[in-house]
Amino acid sequence: MSADAGCGADAGRRGELDALRALVVVGLVFFHAALVFSPDDDFYVKNAQTTDAVTVLAGFGVVWAMPMLFLVAGLGARHSIRRRGPGGFARERLLRLGVPLVFATVVLCPLPQWLRLRAADPGYDESYGRFWPRFLTVRPDLADFPFVLEGDHFETGHLWFVVLLLAFCLLLAPVAARLTTGAERVAPALRRRPALLLLPALPLAAVNALLGMEEDYAGWNRWAYLLFFLCGFALADDGRIREVMRRAALPVGLLGLVLFAGTAPGFVAGDDPFTAWTPSALFTRAVFGAAGWCWVVSILGLLDRPRNRTGRTGPRTGRREAVLRYLALAALPLYVLHQPVVVAFAYGVVGWSAPMAVEYAVIVAASLAVVLVGYEYGVRRTPLTRFLFGMRTPARSRAAQGPTEPDSPLPPAV
Repeated sequence: MSADAGCGADAGRRGELDALRALVVVGLVFFHAALVFSPDDDFYVKNAQTTDAVTVLAGFGVVWAMPMLFLVAGLGARHSIRRRGPGGFARERLLRLGVPLVFATVVLCPLPQWLRLRAADPGYDESYGRFWPRFLTVRPDLADFPFVLEGDHFETGHLWFVVLLLAFCLLLAPVAARLTTGAERVAPALRRRPALLLLPALPLAAVNALLGMEEDYAGWNRWAYLLFFLCGFALADDGRIREVMRRAALPVGLLGLVLFAGTAPGFVAGDDPFTAWTPSALFTRAVFGAAGWCWVVSILGLLDRPRNRTGRTGPRTGRREAVLRYLALAALPLYVLHQPVVVAFAYGVVGWSAPMAVEYAVIVAASLAVVLVGYEYGVRRTPLTRFLFGMRTPARSRAAQGPTEPDSPLPPAV
């Protein structure tokens, strides 16, 4: 039986993935604004007062949010390759991820680095115009693949996600047919032995433990994200596997909570959990990797509910779906825009003599307003800006979009 056959009644757009997309992309504004007040994160702009609460709360998002984005990106890749073929898929991803990556790296990424220098040294008075060419002075660094450029001030910043996603898509294209064939053999085995659903936790634990966790990439090793991406490609939208995920959601979620709690001693009181080679650090990284898989499986299973077969929808449901659809199409532009905006407002706010809660609320509210207005009036309405931010033109979007693949290549993605 083919994977398509396995989808059966599940075919069609998955609204819960649009909801996840909206939650994660909008949540990144809240997350990065919180890092301004974190005592142990090297964010661009730091408030004089910090709180350990940020570190604790951030952990609950880090364990699942970015892995979920890569897994659902793999799901989207499966649909895209099915429709376009491997070559067409690679060309489409190069265009819709590569163009915004280059544009935003040149135009948007220098700003947070320049503000970092100004925040760290009150005597720094170099103009942005003079700093910009220094930011773009780069040299090759093939050892850090896929981040193949480095410089004294250069960085991809928050676009690391786009760099990895583009690299993973190009690595996937040549082997997609073989992976699809292998994936079709997995579903029957999973239905007979649902415990096999936990198997990917083992390589994820091994990658995190042996290669180390990378703070610059939301706490996960970059190659762990490749495993999530491939699992999404192989597993996430087969109807038979979705049925197993729905049944296993609660017990797997409880296991994920227990595993996540087991990492607390290592993160709080142990050796450096990101890079140390002590038994405590290795254990912490391995358990964190396994917990991440459990959280992702549980969330997907809990959100994946059978559709209302009557087809009836009320005004409230229609409005909610319209909002989620809007945010789903906006996902990649909002992601690209959000961090420079957050850093700019943080730079202006941290000098206030106000409570941290007030400063945080101002940064979040102002950033959300500017990002959403910037998307609506600065990106969405003209063909050139849509192209630069990885969006299709409206007519092409309607013609090319299939029933399950979102318009944006960003997963219920950031």
